[in-house]
Amino acid sequence: MAAMDEQRERGADGPVPGERGPFPGGGGPFPGWGGRSMWRHGPPWWNQGDDTGRGRRLPWLTTLALTVFVQIGSGFAGHAQTGREALDPYARVLLLLATGVLLFRHRFPLSVVWATSGLTLVYIGAGYPYGPVFLAVAVGCFAAVVAGHRRAAWGAVGALWAGHLVIAHWLYRWLPPGDDGARPWSEEVAVAVWVVAIVAVSELARVRREQWVKERAERAQAARRRADEERLRMARELHDVLAHSISVINVQAGVGLALLDSDPEQARTALTTIKAASKEALGEVRQVLDTLRAPGAAPRAPAPGLDRLPELVEQARSTGLTVDVTTEGARAKLPPGLDLAAFRIVQEALTNVVRHSVSRHARVLVRYGVPAGSGHGAAAALTLRIDDDGPATGTDAGGSGNGLAGMRERAAALDGTIEAGPRPDGGFRVTAVLPVTAAPPPADRDATTRTAPPEDQ
Repeated sequence: MAAMDEQRERGADGPVPGERGPFPGGGGPFPGWGGRSMWRHGPPWWNQGDDTGRGRRLPWLTTLALTVFVQIGSGFAGHAQTGREALDPYARVLLLLATGVLLFRHRFPLSVVWATSGLTLVYIGAGYPYGPVFLAVAVGCFAAVVAGHRRAAWGAVGALWAGHLVIAHWLYRWLPPGDDGARPWSEEVAVAVWVVAIVAVSELARVRREQWVKERAERAQAARRRADEERLRMARELHDVLAHSISVINVQAGVGLALLDSDPEQARTALTTIKAASKEALGEVRQVLDTLRAPGAAPRAPAPGLDRLPELVEQARSTGLTVDVTTEGARAKLPPGLDLAAFRIVQEALTNVVRHSVSRHARVLVRYGVPAGSGHGAAAALTLRIDDDGPATGTDAGGSGNGLAGMRERAAALDGTIEAGPRPDGGFRVTAVLPVTAAPPPADRDATTRTAPPEDQ
């Protein structure tokens, strides 16, 4: 009941990022529930707002319902307990105060639990019938324990029980009703069990709430981590697309400017290459941006793979770089993510040759099968090796080292490795070893496309 009122008065903060329910907008059957099962991640009202209760609106609805229930229930209890004092206006005021203070149980839980225990003790000491008044103590204790005032709640309930012992077995001679005797000890056992039950339920609720808060924080952290990973993937994809195309454009623009007067035909060819490279770059950037705007949507164009290696080689040759491609082993169908990563690694390696090396000759080796030098029983892998013979230009040519970092990230995402560095005989070598997993059967290939990351698609 208290929980219902908290939900009404505090509102809801919606689903955790990354979670969607089966209802429109990712919501649930009630506003703010986010489509979550009530008991899977905790009641929504336990996951909102601050733990102190400051700033909440007062829980009028549940307090009013509890007050009406206690007043009516105490009347029925009075009819059944003929040996106790009849309910008079003073008793009604005590009952009203015991439930009325619960209106502030979220803002001042410590004061409320002691107030309900004290008013209940006065009510019992006045000889009025036992009954629903103890429900006010239970609600006050529950609110205090959940708010973190465990010892105070235990002390208040323990004081109520100790006071009841004193009244029932010593002060009863001087308290109404005057003709009653000491209460039987069996009733004290029942009261003790009731007190322990209240404390146990409150503690269970507190522990469960802490678990729900922890799970909520972990889900939010996981959602942020997924968003960061997706952002890194998109940044890596944009870098690979733009770095290669802009390098080609930069080289061809230099050629065009140098030959504009002496060889207009060659300058025209350079401009044509710039136009084609820029068009291709715009298309690939648009594809990445479309994926960002519509997460999970299928790309409009197939992602590049090693089948487009001849195009990549031709683009490199247009910059004056001669590229020799050698393929070893039986070519196998590669998973989409692996095929894309292999293409991007070769693309970035050739881009680095164009930008950072004086060599005009590069060699690309694509090997299918077990890597050379692997032990017996090693898993199949795709090996890529890109070599150039010339020394570095001595300038970074605008490079920031993101290319090698991106290649390592792509390889690591596929449990592969990247080795990059100068060769002993001069030049530079990049070697990538990417484990090959079996491609899904045709019946399952569509499902893989739907669930793969956007860049893998």
